[in-house]
Amino acid sequence: MKKQYPQRLFHKTPSWVEDGAVFHIRIRCAAGNPVVLTRPAAANALLASADFYVAKGRWFVHLFLLMPDHLHALLSFPQEQVMSRIVSDWKRFQCKQLGVVWQEIFFDHRIRNGAEYLEKAAYIRHNPVVKGLCEAPEEWPWFIGA
Repeated sequence: MKKQYPQRLFHKTPSWVEDGAVFHIRIRCAAGNPVVLTRPAAANALLASADFYVAKGRWFVHLFLLMPDHLHALLSFPQEQVMSRIVSDWKRFQCKQLGVVWQEIFFDHRIRNGAEYLEKAAYIRHNPVVKGLCEAPEEWPWFIGA
């Protein structure tokens, strides 16, 4: 019998996860999304909005990188905040302001140690290279953080 998974993930951070834990977050655009995330106007607005969330204490950005149809981030969330709520609020704002249509769900994975952090950061920074959008990570302009 094939295991059935829920249609919606609730992204509840367990109470034993220490404050400041880092999560790899991936948010994809929905099929038919009219906005290319790496067009300069959209990209600048998205990165400014990520910085705004830092200033408001909603999340801390370790790395935030835009691709044409998705984004990757290494984020920490205040323990008193609910990760799914923060990400949903951010996505909703981008939909209203920029017209970005996101997939309803998003991916999250808690980073467990320093080696995994470095591995995920390298994976994220090399994503534009792997997709043929630039030749070296340093050439990709649409990111903030490490």
